[in-house]
Amino acid sequence: MKILLIRHGQTTGDIENRYGGQYDDTLTSEGVGQLHDTAQKLVSKKIDKIFTSSLKRAQESTEIINKVVQTEVDVIHDLRERNYGVLGGLTKQDAIEKYPEAVELHKNPDNTDPEGESRLDFVTRVEKAFNSIVSEQYDQIIILGHGGSIKVILNYLKLPLPQSIGDGEIIEVNY
Repeated sequence: MKILLIRHGQTTGDIENRYGGQYDDTLTSEGVGQLHDTAQKLVSKKIDKIFTSSLKRAQESTEIINKVVQTEVDVIHDLRERNYGVLGGLTKQDAIEKYPEAVELHKNPDNTDPEGESRLDFVTRVEKAFNSIVSEQYDQIIILGHGGSIKVILNYLKLPLPQSIGDGEIIEVNY
């Protein structure tokens, strides 16, 4: 099975310098353009199904891609990004002012943000979603998610982890 891991496009939270996580922001006009570019790279590909996160930025990205690939879409809630708790959605400046201790804790991904999701719970959730997806037979699928969820999948597959995953980036994996 060929899996195309795709990250959503640029979001309003990106340009406003916000902590993302499960903060449910939308694509910017640049993000929409990025996904149109991504979709054009998929024109000649036969995609059996798209599995996508339930967050708006992923849903918007999926809609753009699916206008080109025209296939079934399955929304997988557990592909969401990690929950950053009290930091989610705050600008980084507001977070420093309101929760300076939480900002320091957040620098180490093994820490759990106040009211947030532990790294172990996040990894377990995404791995379970991935295993459910690949339990069925497909030739080629798209998993459209977030930087964090894509890195969890790559790590689970013992593949190299990129420093960052670009907006609308496609990472091809043979499974």
